[in-house]
Amino acid sequence: MPFPSSPRARSGPRRRSLLAVAPAALTLTGCTGGDSGGPAGEDSSAADRARARAARDSEGLVERYDAVIAARPGLAGRLGPLREEVVRHARAFGGGRKASPSASSSPSPSVTSASPSSATVPGNDKDALAGLAAAERELAGRRTKALGGAPGELARLLASVAAAGAAHVYLLTEGDA
Repeated sequence: MPFPSSPRARSGPRRRSLLAVAPAALTLTGCTGGDSGGPAGEDSSAADRARARAARDSEGLVERYDAVIAARPGLAGRLGPLREEVVRHARAFGGGRKASPSASSSPSPSVTSASPSSATVPGNDKDALAGLAAAERELAGRRTKALGGAPGELARLLASVAAAGAAHVYLLTEGDA
């Protein structure tokens, strides 16, 4: 006797699963500000520059989240956890001065105009989410490309944060909203 067909199951992980797993994955991969002790000198300087660039990139993404949340307050509940994750990424790279958690509660007008990428927010939720997803996708791609030249600990951190960014893209585009 044939089994009755089940309702169409969603492909891929559920949003709650990704939100629960992403912080644990970052913890397991060692989100630390220190290096595992590679060669000193020029390589260390290059790693420091790459780490500082990654921190600035994450801070810029936080500003973009702030701009969208300020312009589209109805999305704050959905975007808040993703924004906080990006704040943790900035801190893991040694940044976080601009990406304070208090900025999400009351973003100032100067935050939304601080960078050209966050100056304009589309007028509807779908386009605003698509813009954030594009920014996350582009940044995850850049971090993945940077893996080849990064020393061990920084490469692990870049890989972990790039994977989290890819999960954010999924949540922003495919999530159940």
